[in-house]
Amino acid sequence: MKSNLIKVHPEDNVAIALVNLFQGDQVEFEGENLMIISDVEAKHKISMVDLAANDKIYMYGVLVGKATEEIKRGGVLTVDNVKHEASQTFKKSEVTKWQAPDVSKWENKTFMGYHRPDGQVGTANVWLFFPLVFCENRNVELLKDVFEKEFSFHKSPKQRQLLRNLISGDDENTKIEFDEKESGVFDNIEVKFITHQGGCGGIRQDSVMLSKLLAGYVNNPNVAGATVLSLGCQNLQIDIFKSALEQINTDIQKPVLIYEQQQMGTVDEMLNTIIRDSFEGIKKANDIKREPAPLSKLKLGLECGGSDGFSGISANPALGYASDVLAALGGSPILSEFPELCGVEQELVNRCADEETANKFMELMKSYENAAEAAGSGFDMNPSPGNIKDGLITDAMKSAGAAKKGGTSPIQAVLDYGEYVHKPGLNLLCTPGNDVESTTGMVGSGANVVVFTTGLGTPTGNPITPVIKMSSNSTLARRMPDIIDVDAGAVIRGEKTIPEMGEELLSYIIQVASGEITSKADQLNQDDFIPWKRGVSL
Repeated sequence: MKSNLIKVHPEDNVAIALVNLFQGDQVEFEGENLMIISDVEAKHKISMVDLAANDKIYMYGVLVGKATEEIKRGGVLTVDNVKHEASQTFKKSEVTKWQAPDVSKWENKTFMGYHRPDGQVGTANVWLFFPLVFCENRNVELLKDVFEKEFSFHKSPKQRQLLRNLISGDDENTKIEFDEKESGVFDNIEVKFITHQGGCGGIRQDSVMLSKLLAGYVNNPNVAGATVLSLGCQNLQIDIFKSALEQINTDIQKPVLIYEQQQMGTVDEMLNTIIRDSFEGIKKANDIKREPAPLSKLKLGLECGGSDGFSGISANPALGYASDVLAALGGSPILSEFPELCGVEQELVNRCADEETANKFMELMKSYENAAEAAGSGFDMNPSPGNIKDGLITDAMKSAGAAKKGGTSPIQAVLDYGEYVHKPGLNLLCTPGNDVESTTGMVGSGANVVVFTTGLGTPTGNPITPVIKMSSNSTLARRMPDIIDVDAGAVIRGEKTIPEMGEELLSYIIQVASGEITSKADQLNQDDFIPWKRGVSL
């Protein structure tokens, strides 16, 4: 008989409630009857032993907190009786042996992608417009208005028709007729636009970091070419951007059109030139067709946001399994969100391929944590109100579940923010836990597809890379079907194993990468882009 509780690791002294439980309920678990001594909402944690004040709490086999007062067996863990605590990591203590999953069924699988001259393969074909400095945001927006109206890349006929009905006084529920003319001029290229608030006015280091991020977007295999706008006097000079691009790719062969307003006269003159040149580039990029590519060409961003108490036992480990399969095939999964790796550092350090990689990870983690503490914060303040409400009451507890996205494969490289993924296998990338900043960073490091797990529902997407949403529970999938692509709720119900769910997810990733399915985030035109300033952002 299926229990109403689940314990993730044999050494854990807490279990997760799979359903709402109430004071006085008797629950059979591990061959014993457990009396529930206080009401417990699904996803929250129940102590399986009597805990005294200062006793350590273990989940996923790692330290995730300590009791601040007595908690009886069968009692619920809350922010009032538990506080964050995590194990300390000092050095690589052992070599982790990896048992790779059986990938025989995947070895000959391919996806249909856009092959670039440098050997990378895109899952999308995008012409990208962006500024080097916020002063050019208005001009980017003017170009966006022109291109989207004429090319109809931004499709929102339902909303436009509703507004027309309201303005004219017609019934707002009048049936909407879709105009066939809105299908777009080109069928094999997308035009995307990003703006930002950086490039000048802050510290020079932020401009240099932004240059690396933007260079990564140009080098991303999903981008066929780019139009770049510069004012001329800003911190992020054109030569700094070109240098960043050169460091990532010494032989960039895709077209990169750069314009400096202070050298071009009036706005109209500049925009006319940009439109003519960009149109020619877009027309040529439209000729690039999808061709088969091995799964080793996938660089998979691993993200979670709006996490709940089920994320770490359903969606995240399923994504971790898919990550392991991809790593075994020579692909490149990318695990980020360093504040959400707090407490599992020792496991990750031991999985690093060598001492140099392990040391770089520890140095980046320590530097980030020190910066957070210097600003009067800390990793222990990472869980959001939504996380806490749904059972993730300490950062270590949240981190232990979040890290499951990275599976169990060896860590082949550790990258600082703005560095590009070049090695196959699992890569760790230093980013904040902030959903959009982290996703923005992974795409800038080369991710050509992202899977974003969520328990509460998050509408995040990206301008150039498809973002696939995976729900940790079926209630969310039913409530927000417009943003959820894959539902991992069958794992909670005991209907599917983690490997089965992981393989289902990988099949879906291949379909999205091939253009057979459009992710919900792309359907909603969810083009989020927020660069991380190297100040503290949790």
